[in-house]
Amino acid sequence: MREAASFDKFSNPREDESMRKSIMLLTLLGVCSALSFAESFQGRIVDATCYDQHQSLTTCDPTSASTSFEIFVANKPYKLDAAGNSKVAEAIKNRADRSSDPTKAPSKQVNAKITGTMDGDNLKVDSVEIQ
Repeated sequence: MREAASFDKFSNPREDESMRKSIMLLTLLGVCSALSFAESFQGRIVDATCYDQHQSLTTCDPTSASTSFEIFVANKPYKLDAAGNSKVAEAIKNRADRSSDPTKAPSKQVNAKITGTMDGDNLKVDSVEIQ
């Protein structure tokens, strides 16, 4: 009767260790490349609802009551996702020039740097920095 073949005698410990390191390196590279797809968008924030109605940047500066936003970069609008709208709303409410009267419209246009990725027609926001 024949015994089942054992592959242990064909295994090389150095090759096993090398394979584990290769797999770890490839996994790390995959994670890093996924993170590198995030882009920076720097431009003017407007109230998306107002802009959809009036098609004017000058009359659609966001207020503390704004709930949906777009960022204009090189005259091209990018709609923000729901999480991005929340992040921008919070950042606008916490602006230093709004602390004395939060119901007052900003004294000037709102510029921001947004980091995120495009997801269809919306910008999936990772971070917001009001400038």
